[in-house]
Amino acid sequence: MNLEEKINIVENILEDEKVAIGFSGGADSTLIAYLASKVAKDTLAITIDNHLFPTGFVENVKNAAESFGITHEIIDINFYEDEYFLSNDSKRCFTCRSLMYGEIKRLASEKGFDFICDGNNISDLVNDRPGILVTYEKEFKTPLIEAKLTSREIHEYLLENDIPYSRSTTCLATRIPTGTRTTSEKINRISHCEDYILSNTGCEIVKVRDRGETAMIEVDNIFEIQNEDKFKQITDELTLQGFENVELNLTEIDDDEEIVIDYDDGSFSYELPFTINLENTKEQIKDKIINESENKIELENIAINQNGLISGNDFDSYEDALDKFMDILKIIRRNIGE
Repeated sequence: MNLEEKINIVENILEDEKVAIGFSGGADSTLIAYLASKVAKDTLAITIDNHLFPTGFVENVKNAAESFGITHEIIDINFYEDEYFLSNDSKRCFTCRSLMYGEIKRLASEKGFDFICDGNNISDLVNDRPGILVTYEKEFKTPLIEAKLTSREIHEYLLENDIPYSRSTTCLATRIPTGTRTTSEKINRISHCEDYILSNTGCEIVKVRDRGETAMIEVDNIFEIQNEDKFKQITDELTLQGFENVELNLTEIDDDEEIVIDYDDGSFSYELPFTINLENTKEQIKDKIINESENKIELENIAINQNGLISGNDFDSYEDALDKFMDILKIIRRNIGE
């Protein structure tokens, strides 16, 4: 399918529905909000302010919702009051999304919106993002996944149609390693350092990962800070904030994610960065299982391995194999923290 066909699928899913959206103002939820504003019966954007988002987050989502002419509600949840979240174990993203989606679902139901969705896209399913399990658990709709839209395609559509969106909407708690307690002091320091780099460079995406004594900088354009004087300026500022060492990740942040499978002579393979819960996955495909063992499920020309390896054979083309792989991604249920 081409991009236009995929967008049509999303519009058909949203058409004449009362659509409530978990809205961050990032590319994915912006696309949903924009399309819903055109074809849905009514649209409600719901934003969670958990006090952990980048500077300007709330203002950005307000402006975006207003530009689409849709109703917007903000729910304030102070995550600093949740001791389990602050403990920052390997299930932190699952915990975070569970708290937020529960509130989104509650408000949407109170307002009479029966179609509740988020902006997960198909690219999210090949990354280590356990929060997707909350999407399934809370029964949120996923129009972008259904249409098999990748991050790259979503950005392409938004750019072509001159639809602005925020490129910095990720929770600052993700900058702190799991197993290390999240505190307001750490979050405030991270926020200050990221704002400083954004203000003094041409970068659009900045992440400062807190490694205790070391700050690891990740950006979308390393050429903006590779200049010796510029990097020294940034290092001096981050040192003033309490970091003893400042490092630069030379791999640029690339949010134009797409899915590329290994394909050769009718066969493909892809190893996911997480293990698969085979029992929960089997619940999605009971009638399609041909063979199974302790570590593998076999469908027609597809094998799903517990270790995350997906393989297939007897495909006529790369496109056919990729399309089938994307179908499999929709039904896989992953493990958390393994």
